Amino acid sequence: MRTASILTHLGTATARPWAFLVLVGYAALWLTFERETFDWHGFATLATWAMTLFIQRAEHRDTQALQAKLDELLRANSKAKDQLTTIDEEEPEEIERQRREQHR
Repeated sequence: MRTASILTHLGTATARPWAFLVLVGYAALWLTFERETFDWHGFATLATWAMTLFIQRAEHRDTQALQAKLDELLRANSKAKDQLTTIDEEEPEEIERQRREQHR
């Protein structure tokens, strides 16, 4: 698997509910084994991580909803290229390359 593909899958994985379970598990382990190091800085670290996961999940939901709407519009328009309905399965660099080619 290429690095770009791994990063894409990792970004998608952080939008899944189990990512929050990882955060809770990490916090529980921290409090169990290193309670004395859990101070305001530790709380801020966990809060930042949680907010990052919330933002990632909201962005992923919005992107998926937008993608579903666009797919439906592409299917409804007979002049649209069928290959565009699956472009979201490509890596970001490949999508950028295809967009550059379309603008030429």
